[in-house]
Amino acid sequence: MFDQDVYINIAGGMTLTEPAADLALCMAVASSLRAKPIDGTFAVMGEVGLAGEVRAVPQAERRLNECLRLGFRNVVLPKGNLRGMRVPEGMQVHPADTVLDAIAALDLFDRR
Repeated sequence: MFDQDVYINIAGGMTLTEPAADLALCMAVASSLRAKPIDGTFAVMGEVGLAGEVRAVPQAERRLNECLRLGFRNVVLPKGNLRGMRVPEGMQVHPADTVLDAIAALDLFDRR
């Protein structure tokens, strides 16, 4: 993406201050770049560092329960959140240490 200009527009012009949205925004950009939609059963959460590492988010178990309530059955989650976490029944968690791990979990790699 070194030769691309990327703009993120949040609906209604609201300000987004939730760091856990970082990874979801990165995956939206990757999905757009690859012209490949993300499966609608997936939710994505995680804070992203400058080196592409995915950092744990607070209250991850609570977030997973809310995702399940909203109908998401797959969640890409920071690997650091998995220690001691109970994953709700009926949900599959895809751990990510890096942005590339998340791209792989969502099958957004170019297979040419």
